[in-house]
Amino acid sequence: MKNSRTGRFAAVTLIGALALAGCASTSGGSGAPTSSVSPTGPDYSSLTGTITAGGSSAQGAAEDAWVAAFKALAPGVTVNYDKSQGSGGGQTNFVAGTYDFAGSDAPLSAANIAKAASGPCGTGGAINIPVYLDGESIAYNLPGVTKLNLTTSTIAKIFSLKIKDWSDPAITKDNGGTALPAGPITVVARSDASGTTFNFTSFLYGADPTDWPYPGDTAFPVKGNVSLQQGSSGVANAVGAGTGTIGYIDHSAIGKLTTATVNGVSFSADAVGKSLSTGGVPTPNGASGDLSLKFDYSKMTGADVYPIPLLSYAIICNTFKDPAQAKLTKAYLGFVTSATGQAVAAKNVGSAPLPASTLQQAASSLANVK
Repeated sequence: MKNSRTGRFAAVTLIGALALAGCASTSGGSGAPTSSVSPTGPDYSSLTGTITAGGSSAQGAAEDAWVAAFKALAPGVTVNYDKSQGSGGGQTNFVAGTYDFAGSDAPLSAANIAKAASGPCGTGGAINIPVYLDGESIAYNLPGVTKLNLTTSTIAKIFSLKIKDWSDPAITKDNGGTALPAGPITVVARSDASGTTFNFTSFLYGADPTDWPYPGDTAFPVKGNVSLQQGSSGVANAVGAGTGTIGYIDHSAIGKLTTATVNGVSFSADAVGKSLSTGGVPTPNGASGDLSLKFDYSKMTGADVYPIPLLSYAIICNTFKDPAQAKLTKAYLGFVTSATGQAVAAKNVGSAPLPASTLQQAASSLANVK
């Protein structure tokens, strides 16, 4: 017993080191609040097995940090998370029975709820558990322009291709009358079925349906002169390599790209946390323990509220076909949705820790998974 406790304390110390190291290496860090890492908590050291998952690329950087931290506590467990799939691929593979859980920036679609119930999950259905709160950044590459503000209306007009040049009067107005250098705007969007796209298009439709008449969707709806790229990394690379480019990217993937303020508000963990507290509306899918949310963007108008939040989920069956696999997956997601797991993500990728009330709800939902 003495050796086991010593090993656990060393593992937790390593988690603290991982979190602190992330403070120096995270691109676009947000000064997210931290929490102390305690050696108390569940003992994962006896667990063995492999968890297979994948999906959201926005969630991917946090998954990298969580997997490394969990491995320190549970050396016998391997977690394979394929972030190349995107949210759409994650949902598809989950309902096909390939994944123990899917990462998705959108709750399980109605069609996939039915497939999960008739397939891997049975009548208990699948539930969405919030695991990651971040925001979507408007990244751009315009030589000589290091500060840019865009209102919701202007963003909607740019991405719907109604505004095509950086010298457009609407952009000038958004920036206090300072005209930007003339030049064509190149819109960069996701080519794959993407929860990031779902969140971005839901924001535009919810906040400004006049200028953006397209309901939220995992597919970018505008056809024409749009550069379509695979994954968050593809969008980031295209924006960075171009001139006059602009795209929507999960905050954790912006790297060294320059980002705009939105309605005068810069991204921060506090600002995106307030978007959840002011605009998050529970919308359960009918399965016991589901924690799906929708955002009411009309409420995200404060000067300290970042209006493009991204809430990402782990999608999991209420009842597994293999109870041992359920135990393993519950343990990992229990770590992810603990205060320690949220602190690891905050330090390493600059995300906003989920509120304590949400973590408590996640713990209750996971407790009933079998």
